[in-house]
Amino acid sequence: MTKYVENVNAYLAETKIKQTYISLRTGIDTKKLSRILTGVQDISATDMERIAGALGEKAEFFLSDDFCVEPMPDFEPERIFFYGEEPTPEQERIAEKMQELLENIDEVMSAKLLFLHLAEGVMNGY
Repeated sequence: MTKYVENVNAYLAETKIKQTYISLRTGIDTKKLSRILTGVQDISATDMERIAGALGEKAEFFLSDDFCVEPMPDFEPERIFFYGEEPTPEQERIAEKMQELLENIDEVMSAKLLFLHLAEGVMNGY
């Protein structure tokens, strides 16, 4: 396994970025990406650039012998939607709206279940 692949794997493990995300961002087939990241298949210079670009870095970043991944800070809930990179103010606004939507859906579904249980009780004479 090359130093590049070892460093990419360390980066993915620390940042908790999934191979699926990298595959979607690069267009590299998930099976091929898996073979590359497990050292079964050699990596091309083009794939190095594509993977590094998907992670917001240059390929040289992952070639260092003394590679070190900074620990990831704890994210606020709205940043979970954009964990691949630092969210823009617009993305943060969208994430806040998405979080509100999810909370509202949860409340609606809880209320629906309550009403169904009440209706079932009424129909059964409780």
